[in-house]
Amino acid sequence: MATSSRTTAPPSQRSGASRTLVAVGLGVVVVAALFLVDALAPAFFAAPLPTRAQDGLTLALSVLIESLPFVVLGVVLSIIVQVWVPPGTIERWMPRAPWARRAVLSLLGMFIPVCECGNVPFARGLLMRGFGVSDTLTFLVAAPIVNPIVIISTHAAFGFSDGILVARLIGGYLVANLIGWLYSRHPDPDRLLTERFLETCEIIVQERGDRGRRTLAQFVVELRSVMPALIIGSLLAGAVQVLVPRSALLAIGSDPALSIAAMMLLAIVVSLCSNVDAFFALSFASTFTPGSIVAFLVVGPIIDLKMMALLRTTFTTRVLVGMTVVVVLFAFALGTVVNLLV
Repeated sequence: MATSSRTTAPPSQRSGASRTLVAVGLGVVVVAALFLVDALAPAFFAAPLPTRAQDGLTLALSVLIESLPFVVLGVVLSIIVQVWVPPGTIERWMPRAPWARRAVLSLLGMFIPVCECGNVPFARGLLMRGFGVSDTLTFLVAAPIVNPIVIISTHAAFGFSDGILVARLIGGYLVANLIGWLYSRHPDPDRLLTERFLETCEIIVQERGDRGRRTLAQFVVELRSVMPALIIGSLLAGAVQVLVPRSALLAIGSDPALSIAAMMLLAIVVSLCSNVDAFFALSFASTFTPGSIVAFLVVGPIIDLKMMALLRTTFTTRVLVGMTVVVVLFAFALGTVVNLLV
């Protein structure tokens, strides 16, 4: 059978080009909206558009610089798990029952002192090693909340006052296992992963050579996958922060329900590292309810803009939407309970 001389791009490349065009189009719409709001309602913001643009760029760079070391550390840990830890070593320590395995994995973050950004490449390493999608999601959701630096920083900011530290730890652990259980019931777990990630798994599996060569190859592959998402997520976080007036959020801080919603929105927008977000939340403690502070500390490490961009390198949009709905509803319920008890 004769073959055609014309080559056709594979579906994954075509879908990648489509996603790039969509992202560029959204960027143009956001910029146009900025100019439109500035022209029609100049008094809506305290600062003029050029100042807000400069502030947005500064915020984006600060998020990127803050996250980058943890991403590199996460990539290194992922490589250690994939290349240097002998097969079966981690698995032997895991319980066989699915619920018990997820319960253990949700505590694994206590031994990994990285924030949510570094946990994504580490979780990709777990998936490549053969861990299930639901197991990996359980680890991803819990790890940035139960890691030792987060526990120490949250205690330094709030101590045990109003039960904020305890509620954050218990809430993060419970919502992680809830999400893991929900996605463990999916009939085809591979459909929860992106085509690009599945292709990356094939590249890693087929990589030959000694451990040094495999380490370098995986380091390059992981950085190429994660860094564009991190940059885009940081830019989005910076842009959104200059679009949402802080004064509007502060005006509803004393309402038990609206304060929770406002702090969850703020957590998604500001995209802080979970290792330092407690000190940021402390500045709102005198204005907002304790339940809203807890909701902020639970939502931020899981579904902020930066984290969503990173997770999209591995999981489908449907998974991210489902996670967001579960986390938001859970955090709202948790914050309400805290407000009623305190």
